[in-house]
Amino acid sequence: MASFGKFIKRLLLAVMMLVVAFHVLVAALLVVWKTQPINNSMFMLTHRITGGDVTQTWVEYDEIAKSAKQAAIVSEDSTFSQHNGFDFDGIEAAMKKNEASGKASAGGSTITQQLAKNLFLTSHRSYVRKAEEAIVTVMIETIWDKQRILTAYLNVAEFGNGIYGIEAAAQHYFDKSAANLNRDESALLISMLTNPKYYEDNQGDRRLRNKQRIVKKRMKNAVLPQAA
Repeated sequence: MASFGKFIKRLLLAVMMLVVAFHVLVAALLVVWKTQPINNSMFMLTHRITGGDVTQTWVEYDEIAKSAKQAAIVSEDSTFSQHNGFDFDGIEAAMKKNEASGKASAGGSTITQQLAKNLFLTSHRSYVRKAEEAIVTVMIETIWDKQRILTAYLNVAEFGNGIYGIEAAAQHYFDKSAANLNRDESALLISMLTNPKYYEDNQGDRRLRNKQRIVKKRMKNAVLPQAA
């Protein structure tokens, strides 16, 4: 019995050390990625491990069309420039919507939370993952400014099967750079983020086109982050 107790203690110590090591690694990468391009993420790595090809080209904040930044904010996180990583009003609204519908259809995650998941975690839903997501979100908001967060988000988001980042998406769908996207194109690409692999082959989907119209209409209300 005593030996079993020692085993449990050692196991818990090992788990704690792994958790600490993970967060040290995350912090180190965030410091590096504060100024350097990000050309990999957990989602990209998973895609490569499962045998898929990844297309992604990093572009800086000023090389992304203003309309794409506006579309991302109004579609994914309307209070992005004001909050510190968490939109508690949005979370409450999502919970009420889920309760009313009887299913978890609304998430309430901010751009920073989505970025934390894309960079370091997986799409698997669990309380442990959500806790890690919250921790990494705080780390991102502490180490990076808002412009860097939005830049990273648009560079690692998935826009189709193996298509990561706004530059690769602009080239794939419109044969142009992210800097030259117009309002219609930006609204369409950002609207695809909810189900990119499906929408890649279903560009005329009614839900997609309806969301594109809504996003485009709301773009003027987007509050873009100021330079630090």
